[in-house]
Amino acid sequence: MLSKTIESKLQSQIEKEASSSQLYLAMACWADVNGFSGAASFLYAHSDEERMHMLKLVKFINERGGHATVPALPKPTKEFETLQAVFKSILEHEILVTASINDIITACLKENDHTTNNFMQWYISEQMEEEQLARSILDKLEMIGSEKSSLYMFDKDLEAASKTHA
Repeated sequence: MLSKTIESKLQSQIEKEASSSQLYLAMACWADVNGFSGAASFLYAHSDEERMHMLKLVKFINERGGHATVPALPKPTKEFETLQAVFKSILEHEILVTASINDIITACLKENDHTTNNFMQWYISEQMEEEQLARSILDKLEMIGSEKSSLYMFDKDLEAASKTHA
């Protein structure tokens, strides 16, 4: 059985994962209409992945005797300056998500909730991957700068990566 504190923190995490999905979706739309079809494919896939993270939490809460609720979400921004700005926003966002997950784990340790702590370890691994991926993409975009042919090739690489990742 989940304590009210842990259930509340998990519910807050549901909102963060749903917001992540919406943010990635908004970024995918921006990329799509700005000629970055590869980045759009990559971001659409990540939007779906974030939604699955949310659903995993929903099911966990319900299976542990809680009652997950679907949160209302703020509308994400739909305009970005550059592809690099998109991935900078992603990294900043993922760092905030990681901090939230760490907060849940700290609460689990205080309450001796080993089941939820164990469940959340998957999210820790996932966040390490998400942050590393965003940093790696940002490093590549910084090397490329605004050189159009390199951006075109990078976009094609993202499209190929999104197909092998799916």
